[in-house]
Amino acid sequence: MKLLVCGGAGFMGSHFIKYILATYPDYEVVNFDKLTYAGNLENLREVENNPRYTFVRGDICDKAAVEDVIRENNIEAIVNYAAETHVDRSIMDPDAFLRTDILGTFNLLEATKNFNLTKMVQISTDEVYGSIEAGSFTEESPFSPNSPYSAAKAGGDHLCRAYFVTYKTPVVVTHSCNFYGTNQYPEKLIPFFITNLIEGKKVPLYGDGKNVREWIHTSDHCKAVDVLLHKAAPGEVYNIGSGQELENIELTNMILSEMGFGGDMIEPVRDRPGHDRRYSIDWSKLKKDFGWHPEKDFKAGLRETIKWYKNNPNWWQPLKSGEHREYFKKQYTEKA
Repeated sequence: MKLLVCGGAGFMGSHFIKYILATYPDYEVVNFDKLTYAGNLENLREVENNPRYTFVRGDICDKAAVEDVIRENNIEAIVNYAAETHVDRSIMDPDAFLRTDILGTFNLLEATKNFNLTKMVQISTDEVYGSIEAGSFTEESPFSPNSPYSAAKAGGDHLCRAYFVTYKTPVVVTHSCNFYGTNQYPEKLIPFFITNLIEGKKVPLYGDGKNVREWIHTSDHCKAVDVLLHKAAPGEVYNIGSGQELENIELTNMILSEMGFGGDMIEPVRDRPGHDRRYSIDWSKLKKDFGWHPEKDFKAGLRETIKWYKNNPNWWQPLKSGEHREYFKKQYTEKA
């Protein structure tokens, strides 16, 4: 298979590319990434010289660029990780989220339809469902997004449904809980708190810290997407979860304990606008249909993640300092 991974230089996309290349010796992967602030070619150093891997710089919002990369590389299927994802940024700059998460998804659906591709997997989020006090959202739950980010992702997901119903476009949509693991951009909660503590800084905790999130390790998510790429029927929607729900204060204390700190390193901050109280998804459909289930123990995965950030300050320090923009622009120019 010749696979196009959009947003492949980001955290999850890069893990998926490395997973596919290691799992399928006859597959070829094209990484199509705009290299925004979260796109980092350092994430793919292990495979950059692999003859089955190709990097193409491009934007899914550019219809012609999407068509060119598919045509020139004889692409057969798409996995779309390309998205603006950070809720805080969506509150400050919603425009970028609407363009990438809706218009970009539209362009990929058009290309999947027009080039008769075998499958498009749209990577989405549990946040489209909104907040739930008790129980868990299923794939049939109505959307109730509460941030510009989740609203934009919901818009893209609705387009996926419409394209399947109207054109029979072979698209599958995933709604996942929160990811964690190595190489995650240090604006997200787990790497931000870990790197702050390494730097001797306090960790800012929103509100009362009672907001609940569900966490899945990147390795488990890659396996789930693999299953859906190869086995899920077009038009289907699947939740990808772990059952590992934690209040933010619980997670914070777990990180502090693992790193040898106490509660004095917590700095309470004012809650952000529209902060959903609890996310929880029922992923029994994925388990029932394909036998998938998460394998990584959360505490073990968290320890591995902490160790990686401790051992790789050269990866994350430039990102937190803001030096990454010119660095990666220069890097790409030299490679070209």
